Amino acid sequence: MRSIQEACFECVLRPERLFCHLPAEALKDFDTLKSLSLYSSGRTLFREGAWARAIFVLCEGKVRLSVCSQSGKRLMFRIAGPGEVLGLSASLCSGPYELTAEIVDDARVAMINRKDLLQFLNDHRETCLQLAQLLSHDLHVAYNRMRVIGLGRGRRRRQLLPVEVRLPALPVTAQKGNARP
Repeated sequence: MRSIQEACFECVLRPERLFCHLPAEALKDFDTLKSLSLYSSGRTLFREGAWARAIFVLCEGKVRLSVCSQSGKRLMFRIAGPGEVLGLSASLCSGPYELTAEIVDDARVAMINRKDLLQFLNDHRETCLQLAQLLSHDLHVAYNRMRVIGLGRGRRRRQLLPVEVRLPALPVTAQKGNARP
């Protein structure tokens, strides 16, 4: 597995990702909150229905996100890749995780507990708009998946589901409200 820097500020993926693309002061604070862990393939980050205790930022590797029916049938939702934030909506609303997250490829994951995340958002409010945009994007992806699965006709439509979703570029705001290019 490729080695990455411990500090977010030095990561090559930083310009493209949500928590990675913060003003310098916020990024330094974020670095102090996270704990980095290495997970081997087959491990589970969190299970659907478990109480959300943290968010997870996937620094490297891949994670399979799936849901389970009442009868126990598992449906893969998608594969998450480096830079993606997992468990965000559940952590923000203090509820259970909506999905199960299982490591597909060995992964390096940053974890931030819910209490620290909420304090971070209070201290760095410029991040809240980015979170709202990310959650909105996730909702639109879910609506589109439901539309294709629920209204699709045959195999051809189902093949339109993307295996990996790349987030749109999020605008970056400076701490004093000035927009950055």
